[in-house]
Amino acid sequence: MKKAILTTKVGMTQIFNEDGVLTPVTVLQAGPCVVTQVKTVENDGYTAIQVGFVDKKEKATTKPQKGHFEKAGVSPKKFVKEFRFENAEEYKVGQEIKADIFAEGDKIDATATSKGKGFAGAIKRHGLHTGPKTHGSKYHRHAGSNGAASDPSKVFKGKKMAGQMGNKQVTIQNLEVVRVDVDNDIILVKGSVPGPKKSLVVLKESVKA
Repeated sequence: MKKAILTTKVGMTQIFNEDGVLTPVTVLQAGPCVVTQVKTVENDGYTAIQVGFVDKKEKATTKPQKGHFEKAGVSPKKFVKEFRFENAEEYKVGQEIKADIFAEGDKIDATATSKGKGFAGAIKRHGLHTGPKTHGSKYHRHAGSNGAASDPSKVFKGKKMAGQMGNKQVTIQNLEVVRVDVDNDIILVKGSVPGPKKSLVVLKESVKA
């Protein structure tokens, strides 16, 4: 991997391309991210860079974190993420990574925490079938059988049941970068990406491109 950046989701809009085709896009505020640490094989056993994104109040920063950021010579950051770049040795502490790391037409993978939608039943959460609506069945929105009783005497892991819906890490692969605004550090991605507005979205070059 050679390209990645931390972004925050601004929202969705739509743009026209040169051929007059309307394209729905997600607007992402991309960085600037600051390199807070460069990891090497000699010191850490592998190569990677650690980046920070979005300034954080000092009073909300712990002493170990404060010392870490002071060593790097940067202000405290709210989000810290590590990327295992193939060319990690080319980066220096304090260097900025901006939106121009990606270009129009690049294929990317977007990772974020999906919207939390609270406790939901199996019908809504997993799309299971409902029971008969009429003739007094008294079985309308139940999940159904959970498994045999005496053998295996348990409910198998992964059984589709009621529970918390959303609020999970989701990755959408092979999205396309439609436009990059270098001056304002904004990336427009075709289609939708996971997460609510103002949430953290990690963009990486696609593993399937």
